Amino acid sequence: MPKQLLLIRHAKSDWNNAGLKDFDRPLNKRGHSNAPEMANRMVEQQIIPDLIVSSPALRAITTATYFAENWGIDQSKIQQENSIYEANVKSLLALVNQLDNQFDHVAMFGHNPGLTDFANYLSDVNIYNMPTCSIVIIEFPFENWNEVSAETGKVVLFDYPKSLDD
Repeated sequence: MPKQLLLIRHAKSDWNNAGLKDFDRPLNKRGHSNAPEMANRMVEQQIIPDLIVSSPALRAITTATYFAENWGIDQSKIQQENSIYEANVKSLLALVNQLDNQFDHVAMFGHNPGLTDFANYLSDVNIYNMPTCSIVIIEFPFENWNEVSAETGKVVLFDYPKSLDD
């Protein structure tokens, strides 16, 4: 079965506490409303992954938890991957290439600029910026994650909280 990768940028984070490490920044009010809203959009389209991998940064794992809840996936099944935090294309590709082939639909929660760069690298699109809580779904014509590489995917969805306002 072809593979499908859901790249999801964490929801809007709170910058009010200057003493907080970047890794520990929580979601702000808008982030707490956008994450369940975007998760619901995926459920309405019957887009539910087999596996969730997330950066362990607070804003990313909180976003992933909202999505897991809406998808009916136990949050204990969220696989945290340190390499997603502050990741570049090379490290994100290494992670994807090592995914277990039993999973055909994988959701990855992470950060910019890495996710935007990765979406552009994997497909023939040119997304200027993935806004907070945006979702890019890329399909690959392979049965093995280790075959995923530059420009081998096709973007089948790009959605973000304010897209309905456009």
